[in-house]
Amino acid sequence: MDTPQDPPPMPPAKIIVYAITLPLSLLLLIFWPAGSLGWRPGWLFVAIVVIGFGVSGLVLARVNPVIYRARSRFQPGTKGWDKALLAVILPAMVAILPVAALDAGRFRWSHVPLWLVAGGYAALLAGIAVTAWAQAVNPFFEPGVRIQSERHQRVIDSGPYRAIRHPGYSAAILLFVGMALALGSLWGLVPALVASGVLILRTAWEDRLLQRELQGYSAYAARVRWRLLPGVW
Repeated sequence: MDTPQDPPPMPPAKIIVYAITLPLSLLLLIFWPAGSLGWRPGWLFVAIVVIGFGVSGLVLARVNPVIYRARSRFQPGTKGWDKALLAVILPAMVAILPVAALDAGRFRWSHVPLWLVAGGYAALLAGIAVTAWAQAVNPFFEPGVRIQSERHQRVIDSGPYRAIRHPGYSAAILLFVGMALALGSLWGLVPALVASGVLILRTAWEDRLLQRELQGYSAYAARVRWRLLPGVW
């Protein structure tokens, strides 16, 4: 058998660009629509997001560093239908923050009780944790849908994959809904639900592809019945 070929490392210049633009983009997406840098719920949100993803990033760098190569870019062979779905999912996901900040920070269209805001943070942190757990055990966790034949892709059935077949997508839905509620916005749920709905469609299509083309996946699907939520689907 030929040697598995992992994706090349991300160029240092690209790492620097990401390290600068991602935090700045987060601040811009929240505080520009909110209309004030003094919006305290926005700063609380930023602090929790940075700490949550920072801790998960440090853990992944230790237990599965190759994941950063896999997640750094869309690889050749990514399905065209997946790119079309992502063209909806990604803008909707990004829109959650400015819509929520415009609502809760500037116009205050919706009133979200404190317990629901706390629930949003719980969903947000759970989404970060489950995402990190899935990435820690799955070196084939990529941003695009394809069969990674050059990496000798195999079925992963450890960690959260023992309970559901697509834990990363379950975590993403928690993140989408959690972001809107944590910022205290009901209007932010609109793009969150759009992103979640298309992601559910992506789950079904990816699962069909894996059952058809990834050796051993059909047997795994027979053992682990649920795609996103145990007992439901």
